[in-house]
Amino acid sequence: MSQGEPGIELETSLGYMLKAAASALHSAMEDVLRPLGMTITHYACLELLAQRPGLSNSELARGAFVTRQSMNVLLQALERQGLVVRPAQAPVGRALPTELTAPGRRQLKVASAAVRRVEQDMLANLDAGEQDQMRRLLTACIAALTQPPAPAT
Repeated sequence: MSQGEPGIELETSLGYMLKAAASALHSAMEDVLRPLGMTITHYACLELLAQRPGLSNSELARGAFVTRQSMNVLLQALERQGLVVRPAQAPVGRALPTELTAPGRRQLKVASAAVRRVEQDMLANLDAGEQDQMRRLLTACIAALTQPPAPAT
């Protein structure tokens, strides 16, 4: 950056503040999941499977924001622990649909309660209207960066 060019004011930069909030949330979630023997990715995988049983490795990786290779390693570990099951062969194509087992659902129930408390702590100083507004604003920010712009007319 050349002299005279304005820099980013970190105290007011929304991008920087979002990163700081995400980092604080990540640390708080790690702190409550670690005693349960879980990582955030482990928790995210179980949560995704509870909400959408039968997701493939690729779908789980996208939903948990990790590579397919990382998710495959995690799924193998979760299978060995008896928390998820996958068929030996894909019923259609190459994707192996994954499902939670009863022990996986039990582990998720405990982890979800811990994560819910973290989120409640994060939002404690916001009323319901502010929480709704935050959801709308974050959704708009995500859409602006992930969806192609509308064609000019």
